[in-house]
Amino acid sequence: MIKTILFDVDGVMLSEERYFDASALTVWEFLYSPQYVGLAGEEFTPAPEEAQIRRVREQVFAHDEVLNFIKSRGINSNWDMVFLAFSYQLIRLIEAVKTQVPEATSLLNEQIDRPQLAKVKEWAATYAPDFQLDYAAFTADFAKGSAQKAEMLLYLNQIAKERCGVSTEMFSRNSDLWQLIQKTFQEWYLGDERVAASIGRETMQPGKKGFLSDEIPIVPPAEMVELFRTLKEKGYILGIGTGRPTIETHVPLSEMNILEWFDPNRVVTASHVLDAEEAFPSFAPMSKPHPYSYVKGLLGLDAPISDAVHFSLPIENGEEVLIVGDSLADFLAARSIGCKFAATLTGLSGQDARSKFEEEKADFILDDVRDILSIL
Repeated sequence: MIKTILFDVDGVMLSEERYFDASALTVWEFLYSPQYVGLAGEEFTPAPEEAQIRRVREQVFAHDEVLNFIKSRGINSNWDMVFLAFSYQLIRLIEAVKTQVPEATSLLNEQIDRPQLAKVKEWAATYAPDFQLDYAAFTADFAKGSAQKAEMLLYLNQIAKERCGVSTEMFSRNSDLWQLIQKTFQEWYLGDERVAASIGRETMQPGKKGFLSDEIPIVPPAEMVELFRTLKEKGYILGIGTGRPTIETHVPLSEMNILEWFDPNRVVTASHVLDAEEAFPSFAPMSKPHPYSYVKGLLGLDAPISDAVHFSLPIENGEEVLIVGDSLADFLAARSIGCKFAATLTGLSGQDARSKFEEEKADFILDDVRDILSIL
């Protein structure tokens, strides 16, 4: 009998669309902004209009084919998605200039931050002014291998070897480039007014209004409030395990009067995952499909991080726990824990995800989160 229900947020309560928009804009900024690689052909602006956002998203993610591929391989973090998409184009760009600039390939053996990207900008302008980005090629190159989840980030090292002849271990979640991308993504999502509280500095390119005040609920907030109120009244323990940082979780859910129905001790976010990775770096990455966020939700935020990191899995009372998510990463986390899983068909793939979840033998498949009452 189910006693505890842990919910994902994106694709379950809130639409992922704005996160994917911010992801595309981050890749676009790294490629075209003069502060980064500064390729010719696009005029970068930190305040694009909606029509431009739609165009950038369609180009960067090849009409979402790249997004669908990344998510199908178990990647759930938008920071990882941006790192993958930009790093792939960076490798291709260095491949394009390596003949004229032999030392360019040695850059892939270094930590890459702003000074290194400034070098790439100079090389691109001088030796590859007509360089053509190929966003769709990402899927073809990664499809050659079988890398899943965090291994996809490491597979960039293999692509660097194939395209540039360099043996490197630079591409990983622990790299300076990943950190720079993570902070730049936060600039786009939070905007100038809120970003300092999240990353400890102001926006590098002012003018970003952010998407946090423009969230899109998947079902009407009033209906979600009624759902969670009903579950709470029936005695279920309600928690959250999300890839969103804390501020991006609390602000929109509070504004929609949803957050109050969850046990505050069981609202686990990407901020808590980063804390765990800092405390136990050898276990990183610990974002989904790693089960940490949901295990922490079971134990509570007041439990020591070490308890969640070393918790014995699968749990003995798996029949009493239900995870509700929209992605393969959520499903894999639930399977690691040994609990029940309910898939909502309100993520990126919509109803098309049904066959995948049927193939994976998800315990329940719901049209949207409101259907959860029908399975309890």
